[in-house]
Amino acid sequence: MTTPDYRDLVPRQIVEELDRYIVGQRDAKRMVAIALRNRWRRQRLPAELKDEVMPKNIIMIGPTGVGKTEISRRLARLAAAPFIKVEASKYTEVGYVGRDVESMIRDLVELAVNMVKAEHATSVKEKATHLAEERMLDLLMPPPPSQTPTGIFSGTAMAPPSESYDQSREKLRQQLRSGALDERIVTMEMKERAMPHVGVISGGGMEEIETNMREMLNNLMSGQKKSRKMKVPEAMAGLNQEEAQKLIDMDEVVKEAIRRTENSGIVFIDEIDKIASRDSGHGPDVSRAGVQRDLLPIVEGSTVNTKHGMVKTDHVLFIAAGAFHSAKPSDLIPELQGRFPIRVELTPLGKDDFVRILTEPQNALCRQYVALMATEGVDLDFTPDGVDEIAATAVRINDQSENIGTRRLFTIMERLLDVVSFDAPEMTDKKVTVDRTYVQTRMRDLMSDQDFSRFIL
Repeated sequence: MTTPDYRDLVPRQIVEELDRYIVGQRDAKRMVAIALRNRWRRQRLPAELKDEVMPKNIIMIGPTGVGKTEISRRLARLAAAPFIKVEASKYTEVGYVGRDVESMIRDLVELAVNMVKAEHATSVKEKATHLAEERMLDLLMPPPPSQTPTGIFSGTAMAPPSESYDQSREKLRQQLRSGALDERIVTMEMKERAMPHVGVISGGGMEEIETNMREMLNNLMSGQKKSRKMKVPEAMAGLNQEEAQKLIDMDEVVKEAIRRTENSGIVFIDEIDKIASRDSGHGPDVSRAGVQRDLLPIVEGSTVNTKHGMVKTDHVLFIAAGAFHSAKPSDLIPELQGRFPIRVELTPLGKDDFVRILTEPQNALCRQYVALMATEGVDLDFTPDGVDEIAATAVRINDQSENIGTRRLFTIMERLLDVVSFDAPEMTDKKVTVDRTYVQTRMRDLMSDQDFSRFIL
C-alpha cells in the first residue's frame, strides 16, 4: 500500500470532478485543486527539500450552506486521503470542557488505520474466503476420526480421508456456494467482541486515559470465546472476518496509516469564526484565544502522541471555514493567521444556482427523490417550471428569514413531498407531476405565514 498517487489528477481535472457534485464556487475549487496537486509535486522533490515545503492551508469564508464542507469532503474522497471534520467551537470551555485539540489528530489517525485496514482486507479477501469456507465445511462435515490405535504415536493426526469423504465434501462445498445450506443452523465458537463502556470525567488529557483503558480491557477480553447458534450465512461472515484479521499484518497497517496521515491527511476545521475575537482579557474571549493558541502548534507542525505511535502534523493540510458575520479573519491571532496564507471567499447561492443543484449534480436532489419513489412504483416527474418554482421559493424564504443556503432545499423538498412519501405504498395513481402549480399549491400556506420557522428550518 502506498500514498495515493496524484499523477492523473491535474488541477483542471480535479475541478471537473468536483463540478460533478458541487455547483459553482470556482475559486474555492481551484484553490483546493492546487493544494492537492502541490502534494504530488512535493513527493517528487529531493529528500533535502521535501521536508521544507509546507502545505498552504486555506481559510474558506462564506455563509452556511454554500459548499465549504462538501468541497473538502469530496476532495479527500477523490484523493483517497484520511479526512476529518471538526468544529472549532467544541474546543472552547463553553462548548466542551476538556476537549483537547490534539484529539483531532488522534481521530484522523484512527480513520487512516481503518481505511488502510479495509484496503488490506480487500487484498486478502479471496484467501480469507477460502479459509472460512474450509472451516465451515469442517463444521458441517467433520473429518473422519484418526485410525491410529490408542497409545501408538503417528506423525499424522488422522488417517488420510477416504475417497468417498472427499467426494461428499466437494458436494457439500457446491451446496454451500449455491446457497442451498443458507437455512441450516450451525454451532460455533466466536470471539467475544463486547466491551464494557468506560467513562471518565472530561478534563485535560482524560480522553487519552479513557482510550488507553478501553484498549486494555479490550485486549483482556479478546481471548474469550462464546458458543453461538446461527445460520450458515451469518457464520460465514464471522469466519470471513476472523480469517481476514489473521491475514492482515497490523504492524504494516499502522505504519502505512501513520505515513498516509502525515503526508495526505486533511483536517477541516469548521466554525473557526466562533473562536475569532479581539482579546478582552475576560469572559469567553479568553477561552477563544486559548483555543487558537492550542491550535497553533498543531497547524504549525508538531508531534502528537497517539495510541498507534507518534504522528507529525507538519504536512497535514488544514482547511478552515467560517461565515465570519460578526468577526473577521483578521480577528484571529496573528500567528494563526500566518498559518492560513490562502483565503478564498465563497459566494452566496442564488436562484439559478439552486436550479442547477436540484438537477445537475450526480447526487442531485430531484434524482434522489425520483429514485426513492421508484422503489414504491411511483413515477415522480419534476417539470422545468416546477424546479424553477422550488428554487424561487427557497430564495424567498432565505431572504425573509435566516439564510441557510442549500440546506433550505432539503427542508422544502421534504415539505413538498411529505404527502406523496407517506401515501406512496397505498397510492392507486402512481404518476405524480411536480410542476409550478403543484409547488405553489403545496407551499401556499407556508408562504402566507410570515413565521416560516414554524414549518421550515
